[in-house]
Amino acid sequence: MSATQVPPSPRPVSDSKVEMTEIVFPNDANPLGNAMGGRVMHWIDICAAVAAGRHARTPVVTASADQIDFHNPVPVGAVVVLLASVNVAGRTSMEVGVKVWQEDRATGDRKHVASAYLTFVSLDPVTKTPRPVPGIIAETDEEKRRFDAARQRRAHRLAMRK
Repeated sequence: MSATQVPPSPRPVSDSKVEMTEIVFPNDANPLGNAMGGRVMHWIDICAAVAAGRHARTPVVTASADQIDFHNPVPVGAVVVLLASVNVAGRTSMEVGVKVWQEDRATGDRKHVASAYLTFVSLDPVTKTPRPVPGIIAETDEEKRRFDAARQRRAHRLAMRK
């Protein structure tokens, strides 16, 4: 294994956290005047990629997206807030969790819009081949819960491949 293939030291979940904000414009909407699911998925993928890239400190690519559940529509003009962080890291891949909220401009109250889990692979910037990623340091109770749940999902994904 070359020096570039040695896994970096583990990093805290907080290093990967991303908060991304969007406004739903008419070109983001379906005929009912709400954000298209595909546009929300696009934002989820971008937000998750930033989180994975922050953790790996390399280019990353989307390997898969688990089920995305939509809970509430988001009308044109609404503010959308996406929160993402790496939940667990394997050898060259990471699971990133993303939660999407609609934020009320007047009160700041948030309504849950969607949740998703995506898997990203770290790539060597020169060879474009998979590269080891740092492990995760889960510091808070919530981060530890997400880490444990992500490990179970990862085991399930691997079992489904067989």
